[in-house]
Amino acid sequence: QVQLVESGGGLVQPGGSLRLSCAASGTFFSAYTMGWYRQAPGKQRELVAAITSGGNTTYPDSTKARFTISRDNSKNTLYLQMNKLKPEDTAVYYCSTVPRFLSWGQGTQVTVSS
Repeated sequence: QVQLVESGGGLVQPGGSLRLSCAASGTFFSAYTMGWYRQAPGKQRELVAAITSGGNTTYPDSTKARFTISRDNSKNTLYLQMNKLKPEDTAVYYCSTVPRFLSWGQGTQVTVSS
């Protein structure tokens, strides 16, 4: 059974940085486009960054130039470097395939507040 385990969240002040990690079990990881999603209270889950198996990345306008997604296929691990964090980035962050066909992991909470 494939498992996704997110980590690295926490409390950070506006303008700060965090690096999230997602460890994936199984042999599927390197073959698929992977993404980071987030869900804020009362809002729908949204995709905030994606990376293809070949390393091409895409971002929505809300995270472009602040977030950087990367992957290490040898370690089955996905990363999200988040800089210049804003209060509106507060959410639970999840990783999965794009499009998603795996069950959600437990996510990691990111709180941006002074």
